[in-house]
Amino acid sequence: MHFALTTFNPIPLILYPVMSFLTFLLYADDKSRAKQGRWRVPEKTLHLCEFMGGWLGGFIAQRRLRHKSRKVSYQVVFWVIVAVHIIFWLDWLFFGKRLVGLFLGIVSRG
Repeated sequence: MHFALTTFNPIPLILYPVMSFLTFLLYADDKSRAKQGRWRVPEKTLHLCEFMGGWLGGFIAQRRLRHKSRKVSYQVVFWVIVAVHIIFWLDWLFFGKRLVGLFLGIVSRG
């Protein structure tokens, strides 16, 4: 909300709920496919949706559907994605985008 008000950019307010809903649906579809022995949704696709703002939908799906919640390799990537989002927003809201600027500066030099 703070981001939308200070930048006049409502995209995060739209993107996070939409991507969370889409990610939840993908988890449900993948769980259904797993039960039926059909081709699965690739983990990379799930992680991409989480990274694009759907991590909350993924978290809810893991708890409600009991899907992907025990696979350690999946959980490691999932929680890294969550941490990236939390660090980004904490930096944006409280530290004046210093960490993001530092990271982008390192990436552009490397």
